[in-house]
Amino acid sequence: MRYHGTVVRPPSEAESYILQVTYGCSHNRCTFCGTYPDKPFRVRDEAEVLEDVAMARDEMGDVRRVFLADGNALVLNTRRLAGTLDALAGAFPRLRRVGIYANARDILDKSDDDLAMLCRKRLQLVYLGLESGSDEVLRRVGKEATAAEMTAAVHKAKRAGMRVSVIALLGIGGTELSAEHAEQTGRVAGAMDPHYLSMLTLMLVPGTELHAQASSGEFQPLPPEGMLGELRQIIATSTGLSRCIFRTNHASNYVPLAGTLSRDRERLLAALDQAIAQGPSAMRPEMWRAL
Repeated sequence: MRYHGTVVRPPSEAESYILQVTYGCSHNRCTFCGTYPDKPFRVRDEAEVLEDVAMARDEMGDVRRVFLADGNALVLNTRRLAGTLDALAGAFPRLRRVGIYANARDILDKSDDDLAMLCRKRLQLVYLGLESGSDEVLRRVGKEATAAEMTAAVHKAKRAGMRVSVIALLGIGGTELSAEHAEQTGRVAGAMDPHYLSMLTLMLVPGTELHAQASSGEFQPLPPEGMLGELRQIIATSTGLSRCIFRTNHASNYVPLAGTLSRDRERLLAALDQAIAQGPSAMRPEMWRAL
């Protein structure tokens, strides 16, 4: 298999075959993201993608899960996605599902019929970066969609039969918008009712606009206890969820939590309260945190 530049995938795709169908991110203007600074967005040549699928078939054998990279590969047109999914199904008879990153516009720009067809071809797990439920935070960090648009996109993908994993980012509002960020993120997560909800914790990446804003004092980062306070508020506020699986297992987080929010909310809050009371000794050391 051949890969170009930095390749990022969700923690849950650790055992998946990663297939690059695009390079970079079609938006690539979020102030906090340092993933693709030197990799302009480009659609990968279709023949080359199909060659990689054939190579993976010969070298990997029994593949059950595939993740389509890079940053928001759902931006590809439906014909290209369908062709790639057909090739994967032909190469891997026991393929169970395919995952993909998407932004709200990628989903909203596709018809209900197209999304349902892609789902039937095993594109069944979509990862969407909400980052924040606050439109002011989203505006400041350069996201291309509002919280309402992202909520509509989640419901549209769900109607097509897809599972949706939503990712939010602790600390992205800084000290100024921390309370608004936490309150609105919990509220929007509840309105989305995704299958999965995971939290990451902000890490300032040198070379990004947000890092420069923090260096100049324009952006004031939260301390670790502030991040945990936001996490507590989001868990407490995200009511109305059905059977949403919640995780803070990403390496950026200070405290790992796992549960089903509708069932385990009080247990998660109690575990978090204990960590907050214990302080740094209960948190992942700064040197162990990673993107």
